[in-house]
Amino acid sequence: MQKFKIVDLFAGAGSWSVAAHQLGVPLVGVEWPWGACETRRAAGLCTVEDDVRTLGPGEFPEENVLVSRPPAQTMSAAGHGHSRGVLTRVLDFVGRMSRREDISAALVADERTWLALEPLRWALGAIDKNCAYEVIVLAHAASLLPLWEAVAETLAAEGYSVASGLLPAEQYGVPQTRRVSVMIARRDGPAALPAPTHRAYRNGATRKEGDPLLLPWVTMGEALSRPYLFEMISNYGKAGDPGVRGRRSSVQPAPAVTGKSGRNRLVTPDGAELPRLTFREAGQLQTFPTSYPWAGRAVPLQIGNAVPPLLCVHLLAAALDLPARAYTWSSAQRT
Repeated sequence: MQKFKIVDLFAGAGSWSVAAHQLGVPLVGVEWPWGACETRRAAGLCTVEDDVRTLGPGEFPEENVLVSRPPAQTMSAAGHGHSRGVLTRVLDFVGRMSRREDISAALVADERTWLALEPLRWALGAIDKNCAYEVIVLAHAASLLPLWEAVAETLAAEGYSVASGLLPAEQYGVPQTRRVSVMIARRDGPAALPAPTHRAYRNGATRKEGDPLLLPWVTMGEALSRPYLFEMISNYGKAGDPGVRGRRSSVQPAPAVTGKSGRNRLVTPDGAELPRLTFREAGQLQTFPTSYPWAGRAVPLQIGNAVPPLLCVHLLAAALDLPARAYTWSSAQRT
């Protein structure tokens, strides 16, 4: 009998599905039927097309692992006063949920905040039905780490072993430098974040620098099949200055892939314009397979909102006590 079965809330284009397939673990995703569901259908992924808020653990009695990357637009603009206020309110809601207070009325007028709390609602609901998830894994942008830490504290009080932190994606073979906030909770055995497999990227450093026991970080040039040197000029500002655009060479990792990755300019070393990233190429930088069948609305957002599948492999492997060091960017492309 299969030991683990996963339910993925806000399943998106299939990051966790790709990772679960590599690890040989069955997964069902829950996703609202628009946009990403067309990609999921094209990829043949197991999907319940419904609103996460209308469902709960009772509809998935065989699934004993919960994973999620919930929508959290109101909290993802790090450093903005509004987002800090939203986060403070969300952390208060986490505390109230841990005491089993009914906060539904307070959340009706704040739908996007409600969505960010859905994984905790499912986790506590399963506990209260005496069918607690054996493993819970949450991931999102770096700015959501305080939320994951609050959720971890709540789950620790419910008997889980928990671990949370920020993971640099390039240290797990992803050819881009994005930081991902993660939380792993386990009922049986100690929770721990996955150990890095690749060296950390540092501006100005070479791939030979760093821990010799780790692999070099993966470059844009390795990830994409363009047979020439190029530079990527970011669509967003650098170091908080919107007028200064970040610039990376193809012998470096890409900057974080966002929902506006198609606006990043690509140029030759002497400045000549090159074709911009295709959907397939943006997906490759996220470590989706080369042949992934992108479809439906807002494909750039589907790609940019995804947790890199290769990072999901390492997270799931650490959470489920499965080997993961053999999985690299190259193996991800063959999934």
